[in-house]
This record gives sequence, C-alpha cells and structure tokens, in this order.
Amino acid sequence: MPARLLPGVFIGSHAISEKLITRKQLRERSYRRLVQGVYADPTLPLDHRLRCRGVALLLPAGAAIGGHSAAAWHGAPFAGPRDPVTVVRPITLRWKGPREVRMHQTDLDPQEVEIHDGVPLTSALRTAWDLSALEPVGTAVAALDAMVRAGAVGLQELASMVERGRGRWGVTRVRRAVELVDPSAESPPESRVRVALVLSGLRPVPQYEVCVDGEVLAHVDLAFPEARLAIEYEGEYHFDGVQIARDDVRYERLLAAGWRVIRLSAPDLRHLDAVVTRVQNELERAR
Repeated sequence: MPARLLPGVFIGSHAISEKLITRKQLRERSYRRLVQGVYADPTLPLDHRLRCRGVALLLPAGAAIGGHSAAAWHGAPFAGPRDPVTVVRPITLRWKGPREVRMHQTDLDPQEVEIHDGVPLTSALRTAWDLSALEPVGTAVAALDAMVRAGAVGLQELASMVERGRGRWGVTRVRRAVELVDPSAESPPESRVRVALVLSGLRPVPQYEVCVDGEVLAHVDLAFPEARLAIEYEGEYHFDGVQIARDDVRYERLLAAGWRVIRLSAPDLRHLDAVVTRVQNELERAR
C-alpha cells in the first residue's frame, strides 16, 4: 500500500521501505502518531476524522469505519481525537486491528459501505442503526438528532429502516431511539436531557420561544410553557465573561416575566436522574 494513499497520513513501515523517510527521521521528527504504526503530518488538524484516516490505511477489504466514528462524516462529529475508532467487520473476516480500535463484528453488506475522503464508512442509515442498537439511548438519540438536522438521513428514512428491520437483532432498541428523534435539538447535551425527561413521562417542548406581548423574550433549549419553566444547558462558551453578562440579562428578563429557569452544565449530565427529579419538583411547585 503506498504511503501516500491518503495525503499527509502514512504507515511508518511502508514509508521506510519505500525510502520516503528513514527510521531515524520518523523517530526524531515531530510526526503525529495516530494509531499504532500510522503517522500524520503534524500540521494537519487533529480530530477524530484524522484518526479514522489512520485506521483506514490498515483496514482489510470488507471492513469499514462505523458507529460514532462514521457519524463524524454524517453530521454528528462528537467523537474526540483520542477516542477509539469504531470498526465494523463482517463475521467471516479475521482482523484484530490496533489497540486504538473498537471492533464490532456483525453482518455488513457491501452496499452499506460508502467512501468519504478515501475512507470506507458505513452509510448514514447503517450508522444510525448501529448507534441505536449498541449505544445507550440518550447517546444514540443525540447522534440521530444531529444526523437528521444535518440532512444525512431523514425522519421517514429512519422510520422505513425500522420497518425493514423487523425481526433483526436490536430492532427494539432501534425503534425506541428513532421514536425519540427531534432534529430541532441544537446540541448533544440538550438531546440527552430531553430523552431523560421524555423517558420519565415528561414532555418538554424543544427550542421554545418565550414571548411577552408579542415580543420574543428568549429562545430556550427546553420548556414546559404551562408551568413557565425553562431548562437551559450551558456549554463552555457560556462561561466566557461577555456571555455570562448576556446570560444574566436574559435570565433576569425571563424571571421578570414569571418564568423559572433550571440551568444545567456538563457535571449534570452525569446525574440525569437528579435532573429529572429537579424538573419534576419544579413542575409540582407550579401546580
């Protein structure tokens, strides 16, 4: 396999054998090691796609990048640069792969594999199926929300996929995830919080516009309009000094209009049961 199969990414031993680089140069220069035996130009942006490109150089015929790794091309780029690369391989294929790979052995129709940026990936629909069948429901729905929002798959395509999958392993989990999809979600944390609330029997309204006297006061992540309760997830950018001031003004306006706001951040995602309880308690207070 030529070392230049993918620009800027190469198998070290191949580059050495082709005299493109010496072993000493590989060791002493600042090449970035993506996975065992595979390196990249250090000027390339380090993200999960780059790591997938490294694994792609090692893939045997018939295997493909899948799961959250494939989702990085299908509108849900949530896997980090150091996260394991998910590989889907047919049951008949024997390949262990480097230690940085997370292997999923299953049936894989060649028609479910596409080439993006020179990398063999499971198709958007196959990726959606695998995520729904294998990942926790909140994690899966967050990815599906993003994929539908990005236009990689449609809601009707997902529904048809479930119908075609009747009797297939994992279809119950897939159906549950597909039923929870809402592409209006603007972030994975918002999706995960919404799913936790819905599974507890609550029905928040996503991306709700709070209006007073015909004026849009705020656009909130999740809302229970009748109870005048808003739920906001605050990512890292909310802790910037300027954004903090903007948020404070925004929340003061909501409070003045009779709304209560539950503000969530990353640590809350580790305790979603507690988040559900907080919301239930606030709804009870509003009755």
